[in-house]
Amino acid sequence: MNEKQLSQINFYFVGLVTLTIWSLLIWQYLHDGVPSHYLMQNPEFPELSNWWSALLLPVLSWGLLHRIKKRIINSPAESRTLLTKQVIISLVISLTYGAMLSLSFLYGYAEISSVMFPGILFFALFFRVYREEFVLGFILSMSFVFGAILPILFGVLIATASAIVYFVVHFIWSKIRTITAKKQIA
Repeated sequence: MNEKQLSQINFYFVGLVTLTIWSLLIWQYLHDGVPSHYLMQNPEFPELSNWWSALLLPVLSWGLLHRIKKRIINSPAESRTLLTKQVIISLVISLTYGAMLSLSFLYGYAEISSVMFPGILFFALFFRVYREEFVLGFILSMSFVFGAILPILFGVLIATASAIVYFVVHFIWSKIRTITAKKQIA
């Protein structure tokens, strides 16, 4: 894929996100009203309206897709197709995971959602779930239930924690392999 094709995909994707979120907000407005949420479900905290999603989701999508595009363009030409496929698969997986997490919370299966959210850190042992495509899919899928602000906050939190887990575990693993290799040589 070349830069022009990736830019077109970004444009269409951001357009789809914008159209989808505006359609949802208009539908909510015309029916029961646009919902608002509280941090930690505590009414003592400020109320966060889902109207913020109309601005935040397109801007976030554009920014993260721009970073993904740069990563693909800066990769060697022979690996761009594979990297693009990996990005798409990662995005679909994170969309699915976030949707399952949101639906389990929405329908009262708190025990499932309480395991799935920190379960992302388990996946961080093996995969780079802090990457843009994972964060974007997670935030987009959760935004339809929780609005944009809470998923963005949780997405930043979980991306930071998963990056720490990934790099610390891989650092320790590389040190163990180095020590083991030195012992085998001696």
